[in-house]
Amino acid sequence: MDQTDPHAPSRAHTAILLVSVLVVATCGLIYELLAGTLASYLLGDSVTQFSIVIGSYLFAMGVGSYLSRFVRGDEIGAFIRVEVLIAALGGWSAAGLFLLFPVVEDFRLVLYALVLAIGILVGLEIPLLIRILRHRYGFADLVSNVLTYDYVGALVASLLFPLVLVPRLGMIRTGMVFGIANVAVAIALTWVLKGRRGRRFDLVVALLVLASLVFGLTIADRLQRWSEVAYYGEGVIYARSTPYQRIVLTRRASDLRLYLNGNLQFSSRDEYRYHEALVWPVLGRVAHPRSVLILGGGDGLAAREVLSDPAVVHVTLVDLDPEMTRLFRDNAELAALNRGSLSSPRLQVINTDAFVWVRHAHGTYDAVIADFPDPTAYALGKLYTESFYRELFRLLAPDGMMTVQSTSPLIAPRTYWTVATTLEAAGFHTRGYHVYVPSFGEWGYTLAAHYPPPDAVHLPPGLRFLDAASEHLMFQFPPDMARRATPVNRLDNQALVRSFDEEWAHYEG
Repeated sequence: MDQTDPHAPSRAHTAILLVSVLVVATCGLIYELLAGTLASYLLGDSVTQFSIVIGSYLFAMGVGSYLSRFVRGDEIGAFIRVEVLIAALGGWSAAGLFLLFPVVEDFRLVLYALVLAIGILVGLEIPLLIRILRHRYGFADLVSNVLTYDYVGALVASLLFPLVLVPRLGMIRTGMVFGIANVAVAIALTWVLKGRRGRRFDLVVALLVLASLVFGLTIADRLQRWSEVAYYGEGVIYARSTPYQRIVLTRRASDLRLYLNGNLQFSSRDEYRYHEALVWPVLGRVAHPRSVLILGGGDGLAAREVLSDPAVVHVTLVDLDPEMTRLFRDNAELAALNRGSLSSPRLQVINTDAFVWVRHAHGTYDAVIADFPDPTAYALGKLYTESFYRELFRLLAPDGMMTVQSTSPLIAPRTYWTVATTLEAAGFHTRGYHVYVPSFGEWGYTLAAHYPPPDAVHLPPGLRFLDAASEHLMFQFPPDMARRATPVNRLDNQALVRSFDEEWAHYEG
């Protein structure tokens, strides 16, 4: 180590640079996680989106590292400008992507262009820092120090992002906060290096970027609201990101709608059609449905139908997200919609992953209702697999009955019939049925039991949609929805997610 080298950074300068390694590593991974999460929220299929984002980002970092060789002289000035650019692009990335998604025709082009731009800039950082610090440390110490701080920063980012940042700050604020961290590094270095050429210009630009990020931070909720109003075309009355999903409630006139990760879950105008068709073909075929298991259904609407049957003594509802069940329990308007089902003494709410819960559950249930969101991602696809259904086979009473929400047999017939094929592979006898729900179109369900589900059904009086005649018609399929050969959906192939993505993409395209 040559302490007399005229190019060697001062001790204060060196300390700032080492801290900056930690900061830039943390910020770089945060921007990557933001892009991957946003892509999965807005485009679906989280595994595909994260894989492409991570691969593109790492490739771009390699390009940035290669381009660093062309920086000749004033490495510190180049590093400062790179930090300012990353702060501007990364800090505004989440807000920009949310705002652009409803209005640009090819969102993927914008997304991956931004990922590549940020990745190239991040790839420039570490090589520049190594060159700047080479005069203060020997090679071994230099590499050790830089890589240690770099890897620690990656760990910090990977822990903070899912546990603290998304649930507490949301994605737009998270981007702004880490953009501020990036530009703070640039400002600190610019401030310390008082005699550097171009210092004043760099400081002014950095302060302007900082001001824009602070402003963005103050209006983050408004930016999120603007993007969601543009996306949904409806007034947003509630929006929150949880560790599991983005929950949005909208209202248009008297119509209240719930969206999870941008996908419509119900409309208050016609949800009764969906939920009566989900619940009563099961309860109406079970002689004594004393114990009922509901998987998913955190809005309490399926529970509303189940609890209206006086024969039901106890309901167990397993839903992953405690924010969903809290919202639909404590909000007066939403509780009125589900008739206070989530506060019923006959109902027990368990907030956990249903896939894990069923593996450890004991006892049997007279009726099981699987009301999961569509298999838009592998995390949801596992809830439609043979291994999951085998656990439900064990939990269903010998004379019990189960139903599974199975997406549209008209738009996605391969996906729909894959559910029946998979249930049969797990040992069930099945019968498919479908109903027209105006908000969704033609929608499908699958009955499953240890024995062939009977035709005879007992329906209570007073249902808004179902009666014996309409219930009988639900089991008839025209040729365009007729059964076809489909694979079994297993954890190792996730055939359902792939077919769902292909069929719905074709329909929407």
